[in-house]
Amino acid sequence: MPVIEHQQYIHAPIQVCFDLARNVDIHTQTTSKTKESAVGGVTEGLLEEGDTVTWEAVHFGVKQRLTAKVTFMERPKKFVDIMVKGAFHSFVHTHQFLEKGEGTIMIDKFQYKSPFGPIGVLADKLFLERYMRNFIVSRAEALRDIAENVDVGN
Repeated sequence: MPVIEHQQYIHAPIQVCFDLARNVDIHTQTTSKTKESAVGGVTEGLLEEGDTVTWEAVHFGVKQRLTAKVTFMERPKKFVDIMVKGAFHSFVHTHQFLEKGEGTIMIDKFQYKSPFGPIGVLADKLFLERYMRNFIVSRAEALRDIAENVDVGN
């Protein structure tokens, strides 16, 4: 089971980072390369523990749907979502936030199991793990750019 872990420093308060990471509208904005949109469950605003969201996106030229459920939330330090339906055999995505100086370290830990047994393992090695790492890093960098430009002085 591949495990992708990425740490991103964000010069913004932990609560801002936490809320942006669980915001459906921001998720859509930070995944525009794959034309991701929320089409079921919670389709806008902030995800809470117990919520589900169905994402529709284009990966590898194919429109796909994936439903995830938020199974754990500890404000503003951590939340976990799991795939309940979709292309993977399974996945667990842990979002963790640590205060660091005047900012936040956002840690994404994405554990997944590909479908199709040995063929899925081969796909991981050839392209899927790299693709998923790039997807997570790209989203983290976009989230950082948004968080660092949010006006929290109100």
